[in-house]
Amino acid sequence: MKSSDETVSTDEFRFTDDGSTPNHPAFALLLHRQAFDASGEAPEVCAEALFAANGWGGFWRDGVYPFHHYHSTCHEALGVARGWAEVQFGGEKGESVRIAAGDVAVLPAGTGHRKVSASDDFLVVGCYPPDQPYDLIRSGEGDHDAAVARVASVPLPATDPVFGPDGGLRTMWSEQR
Repeated sequence: MKSSDETVSTDEFRFTDDGSTPNHPAFALLLHRQAFDASGEAPEVCAEALFAANGWGGFWRDGVYPFHHYHSTCHEALGVARGWAEVQFGGEKGESVRIAAGDVAVLPAGTGHRKVSASDDFLVVGCYPPDQPYDLIRSGEGDHDAAVARVASVPLPATDPVFGPDGGLRTMWSEQR
């Protein structure tokens, strides 16, 4: 299900509010590289099992929208089950990052994201912490100030979708408060 902690590396990305995409005022996007084994016949099941074991749910399987968007009422995890994609995180002024099979991106509420390009077989498993309702806002649309307030009020999850209660966002985001 999960790779050993020694084989998972985590990259952090910080983005600021650009007036269209709020991003998160305190928490960094975490990219857990090679967080699960995506080499088998059903890597999407492996990703879902890892997330479920760590208390995350609301699973969906798809790609990433090709337009800038964010979620103001929930944090989100994106587990790459198949293929690769270049995803621009942080809105128009953000950063394009390649994510590949086995990687898990943990997006704090407000983090902009859009697919720039992807392999033909690209498949993501998405999920959320419990009790965080899902919304979707296109960057530049809606009441930005209200979205900023909602983003700041989304609570720290009880667990990281990869490391559970004792690592990942539980450690890194707690230090960023």
